[in-house]
Amino acid sequence: MNIIYNILIYLTSFVLKGIALFNHKIKLGVKGRANTFDILKNEIKKGDKTLWFHCASLGEYEQGLPIFDILRKDYPKHKIILTFFSPSGFEIRKNAPFADVVVYLPLDTKSNAKQFIKLINPELTVFVKYEIWPNYLNEIKKKGLRAVLISAVFRKDQSFFKWYGTQTKEALFAFEHIFTQNEDSKNLLENIGYKNATVSGDTRFDRVLNQLQIDNTLDFIETFKQDKLCIVIGSSWPEDEAILVPYINQCKHDVKFIIAPHNIKAKQIEGLKNSIKKDTVLFSNKDNTDLSNSSVFIIDTIGILSKIYSYADIAYVGGAMGKTGLHNILEPAVFGVPIIIGANYKKFPEAQEMIDNGNVFSVNDYSSLKNKLDLLIENKIFRKETSKKSFNFVKEKEGTIIQIIGFLRK
Repeated sequence: MNIIYNILIYLTSFVLKGIALFNHKIKLGVKGRANTFDILKNEIKKGDKTLWFHCASLGEYEQGLPIFDILRKDYPKHKIILTFFSPSGFEIRKNAPFADVVVYLPLDTKSNAKQFIKLINPELTVFVKYEIWPNYLNEIKKKGLRAVLISAVFRKDQSFFKWYGTQTKEALFAFEHIFTQNEDSKNLLENIGYKNATVSGDTRFDRVLNQLQIDNTLDFIETFKQDKLCIVIGSSWPEDEAILVPYINQCKHDVKFIIAPHNIKAKQIEGLKNSIKKDTVLFSNKDNTDLSNSSVFIIDTIGILSKIYSYADIAYVGGAMGKTGLHNILEPAVFGVPIIIGANYKKFPEAQEMIDNGNVFSVNDYSSLKNKLDLLIENKIFRKETSKKSFNFVKEKEGTIIQIIGFLRK
């Protein structure tokens, strides 16, 4: 099985280089990984003490950030290496303030893993959610280095729990401890003989609660919203917009819409704006427009969605209408906002929990979207009750960070 895995990794390398000729995002990753070892050789000096944090992409980064920030304070003289696999994480967080070095993680070949671990020799490694690379973890285990996995989520259909997943299963035992998001994940680990697991929950709950401690005021959003009901559409994809735009165009209610698309390239933003029949303003043109007279506000920038959610009366979070993956539904929930999502949320346990809790609603087409939005707009009592459920759900999950940091400080 080890041979098959390593052959697949090498084949993946060639495939990615081929795709990179036609795909800009893949090209960024291929070029970035090619520079990793040179960057590390320049930045890591003999005698440096290091910590290594690894995230697949931006979502995992957000889960790890509360832990990363605390460890930065606990180890002020250590150099922190932050790695990403996906350009979606690296390109946005390559200037992460807590990290001394931010690089792409080279593919999980034996030679790459050996060279990488030899170069950085991390005193502690923290992986997030389900980033499990057997060759890297094998090197960590051989050298007797500490490694933990946080906010882990496992499903029985993953290779760790299949007859053919020997190498990936063995890799789990390189972790000194695994902190899972739920009891099911812990049970799956115990079924394969891994006993050092704790159900600590999702670190993002603590992170989003911190959002309440900062000033979330955005004057231009207040000018736009006035005293109207406001629906915030966060991280939308074309599949989401295919049902949302028709609703916006036919909506007779006196409401305002804010759309923060995932893709903010000029061509996509122009197409979205042109598809909307109501008076629409772009963030990039907000200073030249009377925002109070506009019905739709398209946010063609990044970094302010978390604050915008504080102005939402209802939120739609994108990603689950298609197959790209549901975006963060905790960000609006912490502000006590009813949330609507698409139907493809099965890989996101928090979504099912919040649906069961009654503060998240799943829709699969225009008709179901219209029914749910109309209900939330027209029934103020129902909307307020749902809002309370959203905030209470997040608040009750507080405390994940304390468990993890308590263990790491032993």
